Amino acid sequence: MSLSEDLAERLLSAIIDGTYPPDAVLPPEAELAEQSSVSRLTVREAVKQLRAQNVVRVVRGRGTYVNPPDRWTALEPVVRAASRSSHTSLSERLIEARRLIENGATELAALRRSDTDLAELREHLTAMRDAADAGDTEQFVQSDIDFHATVMRATGNLFVPLLFEPFGPLLAEGRRETSAVPQIRVNAIAHHEAVLSALESGDPDRARRAMDAHMNQTANDYRTHVLKDSGPS
Repeated sequence: MSLSEDLAERLLSAIIDGTYPPDAVLPPEAELAEQSSVSRLTVREAVKQLRAQNVVRVVRGRGTYVNPPDRWTALEPVVRAASRSSHTSLSERLIEARRLIENGATELAALRRSDTDLAELREHLTAMRDAADAGDTEQFVQSDIDFHATVMRATGNLFVPLLFEPFGPLLAEGRRETSAVPQIRVNAIAHHEAVLSALESGDPDRARRAMDAHMNQTANDYRTHVLKDSGPS
């Protein structure tokens, strides 16, 4: 990592942790250079990198200002910023994002899935059942993630799996929380079975409906079993 990349990373971390909140102005170039023991050129390059992601904006004659995360154009910083928001808000937004992407991806996968894709999905579903029977939450989570990753690849579109790659850690964390609840595991297995059956049929509309039902189940189970149990007694 170059000096400018390192400084850009440190500035981004300071922005995400609230040291420089939205619409705050960053310290002047000379001050940042002195604080970080780097040249002003390095500061300029670091700010340029953040500008390219629309994390900051430069107002001529006034300084460099922090943009709100909803204006950022790079996914990785947005995911990092989202992870600092309230847990409830993050989980619900993540489900919304999954619905938008996975419903369409499953529809496309129904048209393009191969016999190998279907075999892999069956293996992941079997692993989910075995993990549920054994009460192995970690294995259940991994098999669940593997199932959805296979659906993404089954679209035959190289861009689709990349859409979810930055969400990986957040998805795993959320699934550990929900998959620890036995009833949620039962519900999840039933919906994964429906998704697999729809993909086997090759019917794109049926596949989309099956994944949408799964997203509904995920949202409902989160509200019913996780939020309810974590609320005030």
